[in-house]
Amino acid sequence: MTDSSTQGIKIVLHPVSDLATAKAVYTALLGIPPQADSSYYVGYDVGGQHIGLVPTGGQQSMASPVAYWDVPDIEAKLAEVTAAGATVKEPPRDVGGGRLVATFTDPDGNVLGLVQDQ
Repeated sequence: MTDSSTQGIKIVLHPVSDLATAKAVYTALLGIPPQADSSYYVGYDVGGQHIGLVPTGGQQSMASPVAYWDVPDIEAKLAEVTAAGATVKEPPRDVGGGRLVATFTDPDGNVLGLVQDQ
């Protein structure tokens, strides 16, 4: 049997309308420069967590921050939460370096994420 327990929140992505302005604010808040800095994503590694800024392009497809729970088996955990009443929003996909991410909504429409590092 696969261990499908979570390892805690590993990543929190914040949607932003102006990436440059948000980067300045988060750099001041966190007191360190971003470890990932591109036109489509800015990311900080702080205290064992990853804080990411994602430009919305003027659209609010992601209206609030999304916390990504670290799991050893993303497929098993997604099956477990959907069996309990969640709805898949974005199925697992590789975002580089063997990292898989997926999102789902709880019964109230809150978006939650899962991340698996291989």
